[in-house]
Amino acid sequence: MARGRFAHNMDSKGRIAIPQVLRMEIQAHEKPPILTSCIDAPAVGIYAQERWLEIESRLANMSQVQPEVQKIRRLIVSGAEECPIDSQGRVRVPQHLRDYAGLSKQCLVAGMGERIELWDRARFDQEIASIRENGEDVSRIAADLGL
Repeated sequence: MARGRFAHNMDSKGRIAIPQVLRMEIQAHEKPPILTSCIDAPAVGIYAQERWLEIESRLANMSQVQPEVQKIRRLIVSGAEECPIDSQGRVRVPQHLRDYAGLSKQCLVAGMGERIELWDRARFDQEIASIRENGEDVSRIAADLGL
């Protein structure tokens, strides 16, 4: 399970270093990770290829005409790209994903369990501040989930 937060700078070619502890999570069987848009946030999701293929399979088994399913496919499947990690532990983030997430030089790599998220550092800080401001609501949700 991927966990933790790591601040890294993106270089001018759109590459960012993935911390070694997280690389192990997404390089299972030495297949390149898949990068795509996060559905619920202005961030890039990084998935181990095995996990991504499970997601694609589940979507393939859903309705081909249900508008909600098509919207999800349009957002995450059409934007998904296989992005190998280079010998220095960096992944190149495609331009359309950098634009979607508003990535600047200062980024944050966040382990989120079965995926890794790549955020613009300032946006991530705003997201965490917003969550903290709504602490009571978040606490209720956590309690409902049995956490």
